[in-house]
Parts: sequence; C-alpha cells; structure tokens
Amino acid sequence: MTPDLLAQFCISEGWTGDLSSGIIKLGQWGTMLHGLSSSECGLLSLMYCYDLQDRARILDLFEQAATANSCFCYSTTMLGAGGHRQPVFCVGESVAADKQHAGSMVGVFLFPRFKLEPGSQLATRQ
Repeated sequence: MTPDLLAQFCISEGWTGDLSSGIIKLGQWGTMLHGLSSSECGLLSLMYCYDLQDRARILDLFEQAATANSCFCYSTTMLGAGGHRQPVFCVGESVAADKQHAGSMVGVFLFPRFKLEPGSQLATRQ
C-alpha cells in the first residue's frame, strides 16, 4: 500500500514511550485527536477519551508490554467534543527495561477519516 493510498483512508502518526519516566510523546494529530493540551502525557491521560469498556484491556496491554519485549495492537473509539466518536487503531512494540536499556515503546496510531455518530458502533456485540 502506498503512503498516498493510506492517507486517503486514514491519518497515521507515530508515537514513543519512555518506560523509565512513563511519558508518552505524541505527534500533532495524536495530541489533538486525544483531546490533550500537550504532546507529552501519561498513559491514563492518553486513555481518558477512550471508550470506558476498553480502558482496562488497553491498560493490561501496556502493562504486559512494559514488562517484556513484545508487539501489541488495539482498537477503540475515542469520545470527542460534541458527542462525536472517532475510531482509533494502535500498533506498537516495546523493549523492556534491562541492564542495557531503560525500556521504551514505539508505535503508530491510525485514525480513520470518518467519525461515528453519537450512539453508533463499528460492529454490534452479540
């Protein structure tokens, strides 16, 4: 897939995390779409706009990634101003702390170029 084709369907942006400080650094789009005032935040601040039902699962993923080298991914819906719902996908990997490294994470957010109307879902649960 070419970058132009990807950009047609979504906004993609990288992010990094420092496990020694707990600071996650976002880009311009990630900061804005997560409703944050600063590009540096903690995990709980990052997840504040996420669908409440997904937060515990995503927190578990980050905790597991912080303790062992791993790849992870998640998707959720962000609740934005005016009740709009924005899907978000995240793919990342971690290098856990050891004698040589303080521990870090790197990843990519994908923000599809559409919003869901208030109350709508991407898929129904049975």
